[in-house]
Amino acid sequence: MPRPLRPGGWYGGPQAGTIMIQRGGAAVAGAAGRVGSAPTAIEGRLEVTRAGSDAKTSANAPADQQGRILTVPNAISVARLAGVPVFLWLVLGPHADGWAVALLIVAGLSDWLDGVIARAWNQQSRLGQVLDPTADRLYIAATLIGLAVRAIIPWWLVGVLVARELVLGVALLVLRRHGYGPLLVSLVGKTATLCLLYAFPLLFLGDHAGTPALVARVIGWAFAIWGTALYWWAAVLYLEQARRLVRSPGGRDEMMGDAPG
Repeated sequence: MPRPLRPGGWYGGPQAGTIMIQRGGAAVAGAAGRVGSAPTAIEGRLEVTRAGSDAKTSANAPADQQGRILTVPNAISVARLAGVPVFLWLVLGPHADGWAVALLIVAGLSDWLDGVIARAWNQQSRLGQVLDPTADRLYIAATLIGLAVRAIIPWWLVGVLVARELVLGVALLVLRRHGYGPLLVSLVGKTATLCLLYAFPLLFLGDHAGTPALVARVIGWAFAIWGTALYWWAAVLYLEQARRLVRSPGGRDEMMGDAPG
């Protein structure tokens, strides 16, 4: 008689080739090549386990969707990443602020679009969880460099935002030392990113003469101040989650970015 390992799983019986059929909580055993008194139409899972081996095949087990690479959201994220050097060239080369702002707008819309597609088409993946925030951070870094080099924003603001990334980088190293991956992105962090992505194009447009430029500059600085505050608030929340996770690993599934589902 096989003994249960966990719900939905069994150790193999004493004979090699034993077939276990789990149906409605009951198991029917038979020799390899035949099934005991199981009906022709099997409702449930067909699991084949060989004695002395942990290998198990499930006829209708879901595929590991988290490990997928070739998905539409991932392609959109890669395209966003490719736009970062183009943006820097537009800002620091010909000073084509209009095209640079248009590129930032497209990048922001694609950030929203890849999330919608990932949820609607069930195309979430671990790679996407890495590419999406990486693209956001690179656009923020590139925009900060462009704004600071052109003296549109002070360098101390760049230092405040970079310091936040360094703090979170140290926290991530601590998590990895304890065997954990990155935590889930919080709503506060996503809101902060959106505020900064709104602020930077407006600051570029505000670096010109005229009333529209003045309005853009005022609104841009409002978004920049709120975005910076929320950016650090999100960092504090992230550090608190990391502290709780390291001290109490039992909450891993709720906080980890690579948690199942």
